[in-house]
Amino acid sequence: MAMHAWRRVALGLALGLATATAFAGGSDAAVPATPAAPASAPRQILVMLRSPPAHARVDGSYGAADYGDAARTASQARVGARLAAAHGLTVVTLWAMPALGMDCIVLALPPGASLDASIAALQAHAEVAWAQPMNEFHAQGHLDPLYALQPAATQWHLDDLHAVATGRHVHVAIIDSGVDDTHPDLAQAVQARANFVDGQDWVAELHGTAVAGLVAARADNGIGIVGIAPDAQLLALRACWEVSPSQTLCNSLSLAKALNFAIERRAEVINMSLSGPVDLLLGRLIDVALAHRQQVVAAVDERAPGGGFPAAHPGVIAVADAQSDRPLGDLPGAWSAPARDLPTTVPGGGWRMVSGTSFAAGEVSGLLAVMDQALAEADRRPSASALRLVRLPGGGIDACASLLRAAEPSSSRATVGPGCRSVLAITGASSGRSP
Repeated sequence: MAMHAWRRVALGLALGLATATAFAGGSDAAVPATPAAPASAPRQILVMLRSPPAHARVDGSYGAADYGDAARTASQARVGARLAAAHGLTVVTLWAMPALGMDCIVLALPPGASLDASIAALQAHAEVAWAQPMNEFHAQGHLDPLYALQPAATQWHLDDLHAVATGRHVHVAIIDSGVDDTHPDLAQAVQARANFVDGQDWVAELHGTAVAGLVAARADNGIGIVGIAPDAQLLALRACWEVSPSQTLCNSLSLAKALNFAIERRAEVINMSLSGPVDLLLGRLIDVALAHRQQVVAAVDERAPGGGFPAAHPGVIAVADAQSDRPLGDLPGAWSAPARDLPTTVPGGGWRMVSGTSFAAGEVSGLLAVMDQALAEADRRPSASALRLVRLPGGGIDACASLLRAAEPSSSRATVGPGCRSVLAITGASSGRSP
């Protein structure tokens, strides 16, 4: 896939769908009609305005009509109009960002205007906290050859893990393309959905549905697959749109709105199976989530220095392909997880094989949800150490030891199945320490 300028960078959303066959229990899923992509974003600027005290409701209503008192809204709109007029720009939209205590004005540049010069001029105004480009992101859709099936169910001993915890009462925010919440493996998993892509209606899409299935496909329903956290509750947040089965796009504002929603809803785990340029707005929101003890998981882009953004952002759990040719030493702090030939859900009620770091990230988000339930049932306060993954040699995850770390003191080695006990005996890992 061709690489674009720094504002259009490949995402770690590798899809292996086009050549895959459907699994028993469903025919080949019908691919929904491809929606038109929104207007190209790099010719827009996000202007973050310093806000009065908190104003937005916590029920997810962020539209202009629900933005707070009318006088305050009108005041911020006037600021945006004045800034636009002063610099020959056009106001596109106004959004609250309550997680940051700021408001976001989107301004469009006319043809020929300098993006850098316009940003510098806007940042000189006292009302402006900062201005930045509307960064554009897209998926790196590659088709890996099929290898022997190596699901996390085997490598992570899911039967043993699920005897301890299944992610019950844990909320995982899937910030991605649209999730098929009518899929029989997902219908009971999606607690809420929201669409943050301007100018488009909700649509079920391949990438988001595949990630969601790996996190929380329901168990023991006689069909399909079992997610890593089969009792977790999903927040399906559509911040990306699919231009084709192998190309998924997002931008700064759509991702920021979804992140803000996940923060407000207190999702314990936030999955971002994507990568792109370093983005100040998204970085600030991720910092807020981490300060709230929300776990943020991102897919590594193996072509980007340090694994790309947000994977390389401090505090984010970066997930790489366990079978990658690139050593994890090149990706400091990254974890590896199964990423190839994974069966999962696709729109229309089917199941297919997928490959890519996007899907490895989804599995890790599911594991964190399982750990979070165990932590809650152990009546322990969330902490960085309690939910810390246990590393195997080479950067893989010891799922058994990671869960037991979270479950203590309510659980012990004696409570897990023979698969986990044998792994713990071989690796010498325990829930009380990391190697």
